[in-house]
Amino acid sequence: MAEQNFVDYVKILFRSGKGGAGSVHFYRGPTTPKGGPDGGDGGRGGHIILEADPQEWTLLSLRYKRHVYAGEGQNGSGGLKTGSDGADIVVRVPLGTVAKDEETGEVLLEITEKNQREILFPGGRGGKGNTFFKNATHQSPRYAQPGEPMIEKMVILELKVLADVGLVGFPNAGKSTLLSAVTAAKPKIADYAFTTLTPQLGIVQVREGQTFIMADIPGIIEGAHEGRGLGHRFLRHIERNSVLLFMIPCDTQRTLQEEFDILMNELEEFNPDLLDKPRLLAITKSDLIDKELEKMLRATLPTGIPVVFISSIANKNLQELKNLLWRMLNDQEIS
Repeated sequence: MAEQNFVDYVKILFRSGKGGAGSVHFYRGPTTPKGGPDGGDGGRGGHIILEADPQEWTLLSLRYKRHVYAGEGQNGSGGLKTGSDGADIVVRVPLGTVAKDEETGEVLLEITEKNQREILFPGGRGGKGNTFFKNATHQSPRYAQPGEPMIEKMVILELKVLADVGLVGFPNAGKSTLLSAVTAAKPKIADYAFTTLTPQLGIVQVREGQTFIMADIPGIIEGAHEGRGLGHRFLRHIERNSVLLFMIPCDTQRTLQEEFDILMNELEEFNPDLLDKPRLLAITKSDLIDKELEKMLRATLPTGIPVVFISSIANKNLQELKNLLWRMLNDQEIS
């Protein structure tokens, strides 16, 4: 997916349709010069609807939309004629889309399931015609309801990538290399920070009939939770992942514990709920070290998290890694 085509944030002014007014009307005919009320109801205003589109992976189609307006309900008329409903507007969005009120930050709805279809803003109800208000003691009402007003709000649509496993690590931790080694995805790989500027997805096959989706999230830096390095845009994609795979290279300039603590702190500062997700630690580029050095590094590993030493280039322990992730995704105990 070309980076310029990956759009995960748009801001749009949505307006539902206002309802049509009810009619004040009385029947008149050749033999009935003063008939009873026959004013029809107004039509409903059009809804603004968000609908899941499994074929979409980005908000690119909405990038240049600034206004989305639904149709207005038509007024009722005599002869008990109800006004036409306003046209609904259906906005198709990828799975993982979150709609937020731009002013308050309130989450209005989320689209996370195939075939999901939700009303973002309902159209105003049509007003009742004067026929509705006729009763035994009031047979000639000369009033009707106006239609309900429309709803107009500026809305932020954010995309949070849906994946089973999210890769968490600093730039150059080997995340893109791992994704290319265990899936058919072809992310850009180079030896400089922020090679990956957009999330990359790939399907990992553990064995026949056992697959899961892995997402390469752009690298985290210290201060990401404060927005450094586009941190907020990177970190929000991790919120959708079921399991977090932390990746630290064996040749890191810090200790393995220090690197892990920084990553954990960035997640906690951004969203403490992320710490409740199952996690696994992969020590990457382990083809660069021998057994003796690996043994020394194991003595410095963080506690309380399963660890596997891997090399995407040398295909070292990749099957073991896939097996561990599969078991975690299926709530199986791992040693």
